[in-house]
Amino acid sequence: MKFICLGYCDEAKVAKIMADDASAIIDQCFAYDDELRRGGHFLGGEALGSTCDSVTLRCDGNKRVVATAGPYAETKEVLGGILLLEADDMNHAIELMSKHPGVQMGPFEIRPANESINRLYAEYQSRHQVKLDN
Repeated sequence: MKFICLGYCDEAKVAKIMADDASAIIDQCFAYDDELRRGGHFLGGEALGSTCDSVTLRCDGNKRVVATAGPYAETKEVLGGILLLEADDMNHAIELMSKHPGVQMGPFEIRPANESINRLYAEYQSRHQVKLDN
């Protein structure tokens, strides 16, 4: 099963961490990601930039509205990155992510991938690949 692990952090807390401490935590995260890769569990992931550099796109009727004065979350913990994980089931995903050093920076929301929609998308891509490449 595939799981999407959403890592949250308090940007103010992260900013207070000294550079050496942040570097050590990041190195620990990279090392654990390598451990997940070796076990065949790490499918990918991305760190996100600051909410100060983001925009929020909404639809207001037929009009698209882009808000640029972030952050937009109503909590002090904001999405900091995603990790794509392969695990046997939710309990296995929890076990794997509970060892991730990134949990020191904030919680991880672990959600199963929607395999039905992902399968439909893969089928769509294969049918339309020639058109997408041109």
